[in-house]
Amino acid sequence: MATGTLIFLIIGGSGVALLLLALLGTELAHLGNPNIEGPISLEAIAGFAAVLGFGGAIACELLNARSFGQLAAAGGIGAMAAVPAGWLATRLSRAARNMHTDATPTRNDLVGSLGVVVTPIPNGGYGEVRVRVSGQPLKLNAKSERPIAIGAQIFVVEALSETSVLVETY
Repeated sequence: MATGTLIFLIIGGSGVALLLLALLGTELAHLGNPNIEGPISLEAIAGFAAVLGFGGAIACELLNARSFGQLAAAGGIGAMAAVPAGWLATRLSRAARNMHTDATPTRNDLVGSLGVVVTPIPNGGYGEVRVRVSGQPLKLNAKSERPIAIGAQIFVVEALSETSVLVETY
């Protein structure tokens, strides 16, 4: 393997490592100020570097590059492949960052939920119920004005806190 190929592979591997760090949410490009948003994202730089390195290594081997001119040509080929990859990385990371998500359920969303008792609710004490809120199952502490046995169908009358509810059978 030629030295040029090895250098291009190191550049490509560094780009992949940087891309992984960027996609995992590290704030490397912000350097102490999280409000800095530059015109080029870290994902774009990392994607560009990775494709530049690996594309350059492939071109270096195909051209059997040994001279400076051949290495420069291999780098140019890698750069031509890297520009669309950097653009695509920018578009994909922006789409993931700006993706619409549902609102986080609050305690008010618990009221009216249907569920089942999973731990008996004693008189004046707490048991546990499993309810569905926005399609997600939740296990909550539950209180009732009268005892309720395991397996009873319930609905939530009031949310006492984020994790406890007042329930009645139906």
